[in-house]
Amino acid sequence: MTPVYPEWSRTIRDVADFPKPGILFKDITPLLADAKAFDAAVKAMAAPWRAAGVQAVLGVEARGFILGAALALELGAGFVPVRKPGKLPGATLQQEYTLEYRSDRIEVCADAIAPGTRVVLVDDVLATGGTLAAALLLAGQLEAQVLGAAVLVELDGLGGRARLPAGVPLQATLVY
Repeated sequence: MTPVYPEWSRTIRDVADFPKPGILFKDITPLLADAKAFDAAVKAMAAPWRAAGVQAVLGVEARGFILGAALALELGAGFVPVRKPGKLPGATLQQEYTLEYRSDRIEVCADAIAPGTRVVLVDDVLATGGTLAAALLLAGQLEAQVLGAAVLVELDGLGGRARLPAGVPLQATLVY
């Protein structure tokens, strides 16, 4: 059966060979530029979490900031940025990870939330799962109560879901 995608999903474009040859990049820039599509996408991402009592959304740099901040507003929750190294003031917690084409590290302010805060992690695309798995480890270091993770797009054939810890719900709004 062919999947049926919402009309707004047509604003996501494929960019071949970015950021390197062999990668098919899902570009959400046109979606973000279309107010109705952006609103519909955020509402779709929020739907599974509306009754979950989310207190904070942890958004992963950089497009996860955009979606995460919008999702936090939609859910009436706070927003916590998960950034690349050296971008946050004060004491930070750090986690290294690998992507399909490089390795990197992300950080969060060590005092970003109180232990036990009910959080959802957000990123734009789940590919091989390295970034989101690292963000989940940071949430654990913060002693957050992780309700789950949300992504706008999951690239099913890359196996990213399998890299996430068992028992962490993942809500993918679109699966390709």
